[in-house]
Amino acid sequence: MKRGILLIAVLVLGLGMVFAGGGGDKGKSNTLVYWTMWNEAEPQGQVIARAAEAFTKETGIKVDINFNGRDIRKTLQPALDAGEAIDIFDEDIERVSQTWGNYLLPLDSYVAKSYPTTGGQPYSAVVNKTLLDLARQLGGGSIKNIPYQPMTYVVMYNKDLFNQAGITSAPKTWDEFLAACAKLKAIGVAGITVDDAYMACLFGYTIDRIVGLDAALNMVKNNDFSGPQVLRFGQIWENMAKNGYIHPNAAANVWPSGQINEFAGGRAAMYLNGTWLPNEIKGNAPNMKWGSFAFPAIDAAGDGPNANNFGAQSFGINKNSKNADAAFQFIAYLTTGQWDITLAQESLGIPVANASQWPTQLAEAKAVVDSTTKRLPWAVGMEDKAEINAKIKENFARLIKGDLNAQQFADAMKR
Repeated sequence: MKRGILLIAVLVLGLGMVFAGGGGDKGKSNTLVYWTMWNEAEPQGQVIARAAEAFTKETGIKVDINFNGRDIRKTLQPALDAGEAIDIFDEDIERVSQTWGNYLLPLDSYVAKSYPTTGGQPYSAVVNKTLLDLARQLGGGSIKNIPYQPMTYVVMYNKDLFNQAGITSAPKTWDEFLAACAKLKAIGVAGITVDDAYMACLFGYTIDRIVGLDAALNMVKNNDFSGPQVLRFGQIWENMAKNGYIHPNAAANVWPSGQINEFAGGRAAMYLNGTWLPNEIKGNAPNMKWGSFAFPAIDAAGDGPNANNFGAQSFGINKNSKNADAAFQFIAYLTTGQWDITLAQESLGIPVANASQWPTQLAEAKAVVDSTTKRLPWAVGMEDKAEINAKIKENFARLIKGDLNAQQFADAMKR
């Protein structure tokens, strides 16, 4: 009799562990806790929520999504430090790797395995190799975060305006770029515009094309803007303004006024920005025919169109997670197969899986990504120090407004 009671107790205990999701493995759960950088209303957040529901139906593993939005930059680390149960989190690939690197689980063994959506191949074989290599580089030789929603920084342009102006091919050199601007001016359209949020990026790219990446980064490292490349920059953009090639509102633009009023409004044909731009202004320019090209070469000492900033958002798995296997299964579910395609199409973003089709708005950006052999950091480092970013924005605005000439701009940047 006692033996029968003991057997029943053991069976009840075992069933309880199974229904708790542990499968008999103490500490595991059938619920993944996922903190995301997206808001529920964003296309990315909407797609991820639907994917999580589908994942639960297929696997029985629930996904509890905490929509932090960009506040995750403030909220995640305190939660991790407090030991809060978080299995997955996401943000920019460099922020996840560098700011939160101490919390990451190495994922090399996971990317070597196949998953239901990888067609029998290892995960590493079906996703963008360049981005995985970047994750490995940022992780000090180990893959510790998984890229998704890739981006690259390119000149986005309005194909209809190019066609109206008789521009038959994207500029590859600065002379070709100026020729395109002249043709656009002839039809009453500014060649390019910019917002305050991207002035340092425009400065950084121009400097890179004049003297190259190492020299540009040394300017930031040493806070030394006394070189002749700064005067050269001033001369280039003083002439752009004088010739009417940059929209006159650009000096005073506060983001996102330039990208909405001038670029989406058809008053400027080009904008140096990320491949997220079609998604940001799709409501303002629903019928725009999008084109993309790499920022053109300028001087022989500088980099050419093969040097571009690229990156991605990325997923990290908490090294203290009890559900790492399920967490990576969900990451693979999101980044390969149908949900990778759906995320790209609905957010007008770049897919990460090699077999996934790019949105038509970014078709030309793919050629830039495929031809990129040198990675530039964000803004070519010009936003790494707040005081440098502020100095660039102030003086560049004064330059294109006409308050400073090229020499005065160079003198102001020295101070």
